[in-house]
Amino acid sequence: MNQEKEILVVDDQPGIRMLLTDVLKNEGYKVTTAADGKEAVNKLYTHTYHLMIVDYKLPVISGVEILQMLNQDKKEIPVIVISGLTDEIEKELAGNPLVKEILAKPFDIHQLLRFVKNFTG
Repeated sequence: MNQEKEILVVDDQPGIRMLLTDVLKNEGYKVTTAADGKEAVNKLYTHTYHLMIVDYKLPVISGVEILQMLNQDKKEIPVIVISGLTDEIEKELAGNPLVKEILAKPFDIHQLLRFVKNFTG
């Protein structure tokens, strides 16, 4: 099972955090959530995760700023970015080695689960 695999879910919408937490826990993952970028950064620098699912637009520190910090500090974690603006952000995130997938909101939960399984082994 996936019990040893930990995923950080970062989104400012409580409904999305709850949905992803329920779905991922049902698949056997350990899930931690953050409601904004600052909370996510604090967790990323005090704990190790196998995957991060992050909203592009976040209060305090944006999803892009989180990715820039991780790259700058050479922290390697696969990232799935979720956003309502996928067309606009694909070019911006294209060269980022951490970004494995970009999913448009509303996203297909089955597609997301396939990506999660691919990136967590």
